[in-house]
Amino acid sequence: MSKSKRELLAGYVDGELTDEERLAFEEELKVNKQLREELEEFKALADVTGVMQYADLPQAVWDNYWQSLYRKLERGFGWIFFSLGAMILMGFGLFKFFEELFNDPEVPALIKFGVSALSVGVTVLFVSLTRERLFAYKHDRYKGVIR
Repeated sequence: MSKSKRELLAGYVDGELTDEERLAFEEELKVNKQLREELEEFKALADVTGVMQYADLPQAVWDNYWQSLYRKLERGFGWIFFSLGAMILMGFGLFKFFEELFNDPEVPALIKFGVSALSVGVTVLFVSLTRERLFAYKHDRYKGVIR
């Protein structure tokens, strides 16, 4: 057997052995009483660990976390920098996209200004809409309900 005894025991309990490994392990089980006892211990351990869960933090701890000034500041600054970065990158991308239009001397200045204003407006609205959707998703009271 190329795997260690513990690996074989765990693999057998979890159903992860190949057919060949499983058959060889079961043959060994028939003649080895100590291995059968260890297998029963592994099965009991698997049963216990299968139902274990981490304890949830008390509500008071979460309330304290959500009220902390540091959390509010970091989220606020995070959204400000995210919004600024998104506006800058989208603005730059739109500028590059329309660069040929802007460099064309035959296009009137009013059209150039209109295209620029439209591009900036779409960028700001897109960032605003994205932030609104993320906010709504985070505060969806039915998020945990199966639909």
